[in-house]
Amino acid sequence: MEQRKPKEPKPQGFDPPRSHKRYPLYTELSVIYEGHSGNVPVRAPDLSPTGMFINTPQNFPLGSVLKVRFYLPRARVWVEARGEVRHVVVNLGVGIEFFEITDEGRDAILHELDAFEQNNTAE
Repeated sequence: MEQRKPKEPKPQGFDPPRSHKRYPLYTELSVIYEGHSGNVPVRAPDLSPTGMFINTPQNFPLGSVLKVRFYLPRARVWVEARGEVRHVVVNLGVGIEFFEITDEGRDAILHELDAFEQNNTAE
């Protein structure tokens, strides 16, 4: 399992170029805000091998750690990961960067995104 130390939060409004394409993920997703109780309301996120944007009206501070669990329907795999909040859009959602995810989980995401791209370029 890959584990990295969380990075220093980026300044608000900092938007570097993306290293990976993002894809919509229409599937089951659960989010746990570590150290807090209760469910986090979420809507369909977008996903990359290094992180995801989670649409949620709940606001999280930069640097918060979220545990996510989601199903990849094309790869037919459940993925669990921990990520740090790196970007906040108030009342809309948060971008998290994975810092703990298995190699199998990352491979499943890549498989899912390849299948998504193939299905959308064939149409």
